[in-house]
Amino acid sequence: MLQTSGVNEQHTVQAHHTAEMVARRSYGKLVAILAAHTHDVMAAEDALSEAFAAALAGWPLHGPPPNPEAWLLTVARRKLIDVARRSRSGATAIQQLQILAQGQEDERIDPAIPDQRLALLFACAHPAIEASIRAPLMLQVVLGLTAQEIVPAFLLAPATMGKRLVRAKEKIRQAGIPFRIPAPDELASRLDAVLEAIYAAFAEGWADPSGIELARRDLAEEAIFLARTTVELLPDEPEALGLLALMLHAHARRHARRTAEGEYVPFSQQDPARWDWPLIEEAEKLLRRASTLSSIGRYQVEAALQSAHVYRRRTGQANWAEVTQLYDLLFALTRSPVVALNRVLAVAEIEGPQAALKALQELEDDGRLADYQPYWAARAELLTQTGALDEAHRAYVLAIGLARDPAVRRFLQRRQAAAEKIIRR
Repeated sequence: MLQTSGVNEQHTVQAHHTAEMVARRSYGKLVAILAAHTHDVMAAEDALSEAFAAALAGWPLHGPPPNPEAWLLTVARRKLIDVARRSRSGATAIQQLQILAQGQEDERIDPAIPDQRLALLFACAHPAIEASIRAPLMLQVVLGLTAQEIVPAFLLAPATMGKRLVRAKEKIRQAGIPFRIPAPDELASRLDAVLEAIYAAFAEGWADPSGIELARRDLAEEAIFLARTTVELLPDEPEALGLLALMLHAHARRHARRTAEGEYVPFSQQDPARWDWPLIEEAEKLLRRASTLSSIGRYQVEAALQSAHVYRRRTGQANWAEVTQLYDLLFALTRSPVVALNRVLAVAEIEGPQAALKALQELEDDGRLADYQPYWAARAELLTQTGALDEAHRAYVLAIGLARDPAVRRFLQRRQAAAEKIIRR
């Protein structure tokens, strides 16, 4: 009995670990395969959810199967067929019952099968889908993020986001939007949304560099994979090259963003020896290649900013004037208050904290920054440097309360404590 109990416990742990790994690695791939023929994303997601539930119920008894993705795909297809058989619509039933016949070649989920996630991304970017919901839709159906996890990047209430996502999926089904890479004359109208979604996914993974949160684990790597796939599809698209360069520059610093104890290390204090220099060199090559294509865009400029920051750390030569000019160009392209905030910090390096605070006043009435943690952290730091310690304390309180990353929160608390020591003197 003791031996049997031990085996079951081991199987349970292994089953949960395998299910989590597959969810992170293959969720979007499985949804894309299931929905490719029916265009019903919601039905595919529901069937896959039931398949995962069946796995967590059955795998602990005998251990995970040799090919868990194929097992999940088969079970999910059967769930879809069961729904079709219960459907009152004959047309719907026939369409759903064609799934097995049309998709048998995919059941092995072997490497030779084309990855359909990029096709799903472009389907979500179809002109029939509301423009503001395209990127969130991609994050949910391709990478499995919930509405709650998506909202911080798009400044919408979770309930509102959820309703819009449901409407978008229903639109895909009703319009029969095909899951395919668009023709060249259709690409331009959809590429921006695809790149935005990939970048948003990377940003969510970047927010959890230590991999503590399961929902965000591996997101950065998944986003980089999708960006590489996009570049392979569109090798002469400068913004696709720029986005990949931008993400590689940032990802190259992942090991330097935390101490061995998991504490946050700001860019200015990171050890360049811990940066991934081959990734940085690859990013530089991509950026140079993009610069030859005679078209400038947001991601290329952001990548150029990353490159400028790396150059300063590598050479020790101040280049804040160049950085400020790049922020000016980026703001002209995006009109983003976040870009304006970063420009203020560059101004502080050139003209000092008083000039930066004056520039920061121009952003005070922008409601988009009211709940933006880096704004309050920057304000607190600048106020501390000018001696306005009471105001700095209030800004630190807001920044700490808004920090999602516990390590960043502790870093800000240490900065706040240092400012309070000055006050007590």
